[in-house]
Amino acid sequence: MNYARCAMAASLFATAALIWTSAQAQKPGQTTPPTSKPPKTKPPASAVNPRTGAVREFPSPSTSGATTAGDAAMNAFVSSLLGRMTLEEKIGQLNLPSVGFDVTGPIVSQGVDEKIRRGLVGGVFNTFTPGAVRKLQDMALKNTRLHIPLLFGYDVIHGHKTIFPIPLGLSCTWDTTLIEKSARIAATEASADGLNWVFSPMVDIARDPRWGRIAEGAGEDPYLGSLVARAMVKGYQGQGLDKENTVMACVKHFALYGAAEAGRDYNTVDMSPLKMTQYYLPPYKAAVQAGAGSVMTSFNEINGVPATANKWLLTDLLRKQWGFKGMIVTDYTAINELSAHGLGDLQQASALALKAGVDMDMVGEGFLTTLKTSLREGKITQNEIDMACRRVLEAKFRLGLFRDPYRNSSEERAAREIETPENRAAAREIARHSFVLLKNAGQVLPLKRTASIALIGPLANDHRDLIGNWSAAGDGKKAVTVMEGIRSIGGASLKLSYAKGANLIDDPAILLQLNANGGEIVPDPRSPEEMIQEAVNTANGSDIVVAVLGEPFGMTGEAASRSDISLPENQEALLRALVRTGKPVVLVLMNGRPLTLPWEDAHAQAILETWYGGTEAGNAIADVLFGDYDPSGKLTTSWPRNVGQIPLYYNHKNTGRPYDGQSNEKYKSRYLDVSNDPLYPFGFGMSYTHFTYSGLTTDRGSMRPGETMHIRVTVTNSGDYDGEETAQLYTCRPVASVTQPVKELKGFRKLFLKKGESRELDFTLAADDLRYYGRDLRLVNEPGRIHIYIGPNSRDTREAGVSLAK
Repeated sequence: MNYARCAMAASLFATAALIWTSAQAQKPGQTTPPTSKPPKTKPPASAVNPRTGAVREFPSPSTSGATTAGDAAMNAFVSSLLGRMTLEEKIGQLNLPSVGFDVTGPIVSQGVDEKIRRGLVGGVFNTFTPGAVRKLQDMALKNTRLHIPLLFGYDVIHGHKTIFPIPLGLSCTWDTTLIEKSARIAATEASADGLNWVFSPMVDIARDPRWGRIAEGAGEDPYLGSLVARAMVKGYQGQGLDKENTVMACVKHFALYGAAEAGRDYNTVDMSPLKMTQYYLPPYKAAVQAGAGSVMTSFNEINGVPATANKWLLTDLLRKQWGFKGMIVTDYTAINELSAHGLGDLQQASALALKAGVDMDMVGEGFLTTLKTSLREGKITQNEIDMACRRVLEAKFRLGLFRDPYRNSSEERAAREIETPENRAAAREIARHSFVLLKNAGQVLPLKRTASIALIGPLANDHRDLIGNWSAAGDGKKAVTVMEGIRSIGGASLKLSYAKGANLIDDPAILLQLNANGGEIVPDPRSPEEMIQEAVNTANGSDIVVAVLGEPFGMTGEAASRSDISLPENQEALLRALVRTGKPVVLVLMNGRPLTLPWEDAHAQAILETWYGGTEAGNAIADVLFGDYDPSGKLTTSWPRNVGQIPLYYNHKNTGRPYDGQSNEKYKSRYLDVSNDPLYPFGFGMSYTHFTYSGLTTDRGSMRPGETMHIRVTVTNSGDYDGEETAQLYTCRPVASVTQPVKELKGFRKLFLKKGESRELDFTLAADDLRYYGRDLRLVNEPGRIHIYIGPNSRDTREAGVSLAK
């Protein structure tokens, strides 16, 4: 730290120490009325060490949700600071403009530099790197009266600069340790790059793959989604927000955003309270219970009221029922968009959002420009402004920014901790765990290194798409392509030929839309016929074809809903031509959602789902293709046969006329033209080896509330490779006062078995695990018969049972 920064830090610390000293005589939560002219104060000389700038006896931030001495210190500190702030300064803390490298919406905040100098900004997002962050932090500390530091937030979704698989892919590892590890690395890199707040995890349950943002979540199941939410929060926030290598998590999008009607982003959500409570709310609650420091509102409405203005959601449920004590931020211009929802002009919308419980306004500046007027007109209260400002200041306190506002501004640390070889090795390890083998007819995989391989497809030698959507700070040029990975893993003697075969997309309207929004797609000038013919010639000269196909990254993520979720038409034409050669075809997929693949499943010999695998995707894909790693991923979504089945999910309910899948009886709940069943069920994923399940037993025939039981099953690796399996436990309650789903995930166990090895698994199931929400939305546990299922996925299970007594 240079002399100027030391002097600035000393000034900040002196002011903070003065606030702390004055707080000793003030009750926690007490504030003084705002003043038009700020009071003049002189910091005590004893508060700061003149040589080091260190504050003496300054309170340490609390990092737990419990009431502690640290919390009391924080309350006193923030109360004193609030008492010294003007109305304008308080409202300024609620303002979150965008500055810098990336804009995720239609509005760019104007005049931010001047607003920072005037104390009208509480934090910024889209700015990172130590130098850029230090510049803005200096601006706030050197020019504002109270030297309140800024928050720095960013969309760190699946890695910062070392990019991991997209979140949907991460969830398919079914490995919360690896998922937490990815978030821990992302937090370390992000904090070294100037950031202290990340807009992740997204924990929205999604049952509709037409919705582009299904890529950002953990799929369709609330139990698994809750475990992933906890792991991500723990990874980001580590051992405490005041630690150098942690960042504040932001749980999003609260709430129900994944249930947008017709899978169309930003669309209306309408569901029963029972459905939202049992299936959609649990992951948000799990993240809050894990200690998440902030929550982001969703764009959709709930019970007819948009989330950003929904007091029941943000205050009654989140704060009062769940006990959330952190900060609530809107999504991008969500307050402004309340007007389009029909809630009034910007002043009305801003007042409604504040009264609902929103603390920070992202980009729209409705708070900044209207709250003072609303206060004067009696539409909001001073206490509502103070409470919002308090929560912003508390977040900064917990992050340790009042102790060291420059904590994330070290160029040396950034050079040391970002994109390290260790981080890339972890990205490779996690990526290969996320891949799902969907088909492997005739054991065509793993590839033989002696075979001649035709590598074909627009994604076979592509860099940018490998890191997927929401890879904001990632550099696609640093990603390892599939071709590079195969050449590296296959060895010098490998016979590999390549043809592009098709463009990523040929539809001119979609191409124009994607490239207008950063798609970076450069079409090949050759005709589709020329490209396919080159690919066919390449295939004919080889023993086996590896076709790498899928969606351009811009066709997934936010504002990327699709009504047709099959492969792009031109890529489908290429695949059909390759199949007609008679050569075995291995289809490697890259995409951000479940796809409809009935033709591909019927004609390709093998299908490997790799999502967007991140920085080390090419190496990880090659590891799996050559058998250096046995694929172990399991789907966390149900894959439809066609879009007419959507929404499709494993934990559906029975009807009064259930269909058995076989009879021709007319009056049953079925389709005339397609099976009710998914093409690939939830939990599905193959391996190069084979696992068999046997000997399912329970240690008791009945249990009472408060008791537990043990369920045992033997898993055997009966194949020819060592491998990893994920055994899944499901239950069903066939009789209940509120109808229940046909299956619900209640647990899973991951195990590695050498070929020929067997192991008995012991699952513990508590009676409380069988509770469900009754008609009054309270948890109940009625007596009755419980069906228990264990297997490799939600479809192929063995069954036992137990009676639940009173």
